[in-house]
Amino acid sequence: MRNIKLYLMLLMLGSLGACDYLDYDETSGKTQEEAYAYFDNLNQLTTYIYTLLPADLGAIDDAMLESASDNSLYTWENNEIYYMTNGVWSPLKTVDTQWTLWTGIRSANSFLENFDPEVLKRFEYNDDYDEIVSKSAKFPYEVRFLRAFYFFELAKRYGDIPLLTRTYSQEEINSVEKTPFDEIIDFIVRECTEIAPELPVDQNDFWDETGRATKGAALALKSRALLYAASPLHNPSNDLTKWEAAAKAAYEVIAMNEYSLPAIADDPLYSDQGGNTVLRSPQLIFERRSEELTNDFEARNEPMGYEGAEGGNTPSQNLVDAYELKDGTPFDWNNPTHVNNMYYDAAGGQTRDPRLYLNVLTNGSTWLGETVETFDGGKHKVLDNSTKTGYYLRKYMNPSVSLDPVTPNKLHHHYILFRYAEILLNYAEAMFEWQGNADATTTDCPLSAREALNQVRTSANMKAVDASGDAFREKVRNERRIELAFEGHRFFDVRRWKIAGDDAVRNIYGVEITKNGNSYSYRKVLLETRYWNNKMYLYPFPQNEVYMNPNLTQNADW
Repeated sequence: MRNIKLYLMLLMLGSLGACDYLDYDETSGKTQEEAYAYFDNLNQLTTYIYTLLPADLGAIDDAMLESASDNSLYTWENNEIYYMTNGVWSPLKTVDTQWTLWTGIRSANSFLENFDPEVLKRFEYNDDYDEIVSKSAKFPYEVRFLRAFYFFELAKRYGDIPLLTRTYSQEEINSVEKTPFDEIIDFIVRECTEIAPELPVDQNDFWDETGRATKGAALALKSRALLYAASPLHNPSNDLTKWEAAAKAAYEVIAMNEYSLPAIADDPLYSDQGGNTVLRSPQLIFERRSEELTNDFEARNEPMGYEGAEGGNTPSQNLVDAYELKDGTPFDWNNPTHVNNMYYDAAGGQTRDPRLYLNVLTNGSTWLGETVETFDGGKHKVLDNSTKTGYYLRKYMNPSVSLDPVTPNKLHHHYILFRYAEILLNYAEAMFEWQGNADATTTDCPLSAREALNQVRTSANMKAVDASGDAFREKVRNERRIELAFEGHRFFDVRRWKIAGDDAVRNIYGVEITKNGNSYSYRKVLLETRYWNNKMYLYPFPQNEVYMNPNLTQNADW
């Protein structure tokens, strides 16, 4: 099923369309009423909608969307991620359509139309009646959050999209019209505002589990949606009231006092134990839970030369250059001291922002007890398909995983959708753009943009930022780039800022490393200049969808 029509025509079968995915079979004799008549069934219906949450640990033919940004390059050139960067991308050659999210929206609408808590009243004499009533009462709010999240994921890609808030017949669905982006955002914001007070602050106190929607998740979605709406792509007149709304939304999350940024050395998010350990991070807001134990991510991304590794998503020199020196000085290729101590000093000490080493495997890094060698002729730079950039991925990689075919070790790989560092960076950006001053505060937003930004830097043991004006804006954008690298933000950030066509974004660099005895020399090399057309600020609608519904007009110039 690859289009709205096929997803939504299932509604003619009633809500049992969703039940099929949950081992409900219409041939078993279950009616729609029965499907919504039991707590376990309701929980399964809700859980199914969660299963459509996106997770980019290699969602595009094993490549991450980051490899279509200036942060990364995918090693294998036959990968469809290159459609986005070489001019092949089109309505007939689509990438990352996320069209399955319409299934989530359809299932959410069906649930909201058919859910009736009164049907559980017949269980009022059961010992667990109070529990199932209180939990089932939250289902509609969870479903509304998920629906709003899916609308945002589609709108940030396509701009104007149909706002489908009810189920449709087959006759209706092929004539739905698009709703303007700002109205989609308004809907998402209203939904999040209404449902946030109804959701638990901490699901551990309610379900004894994480992974379900919370008040913080709803407010975080509201923050992200308003930030996009305020950005240049969607706010060409720079309406400051949009930045104000984005700042206030981010502060709602901050004011909860529910999340915090520990020092990165103490944050379970970066633990080498991996698996479920990341779920204990105090900055975690919402994640896509992994049910499977796998080592697929490591196999796709470990350095070539390690057993079973493919070295796929490789960080660019562009990204590495964005990491400052430990003292907060920007890295400068014209400074011999910087270049000679690119990653480590003569004593082997780290010379750069510690987050570099959590995101990137550089020449000289240690991985699985072995030194990574990406110099020309090194152990991990000798094969034709080894890294072109001179780097390998470290983010999300887990050294506790083993690719040994005799004694493999697999773990859960949870994908972070919202975390507190993003909220602080949302706030810093929106507050600065609203006030035009890094140190300004208001009654509703008593934290300055500078203070929010420096909270993130302090957690990384980096020097506080003292820049002002345009320089401060660049610091905020750079901090977002390095802090949230490989978390699905950079590709969309350069679009919402309308800088994706800049040479600094299009020109992708790597490093050429030559070993000279016990030292190395480094040369920055241009690997490719990516194709750009301004139509690429938004995705093309799949052409078959436009054929089926002429009201689903194609985005401009596609």
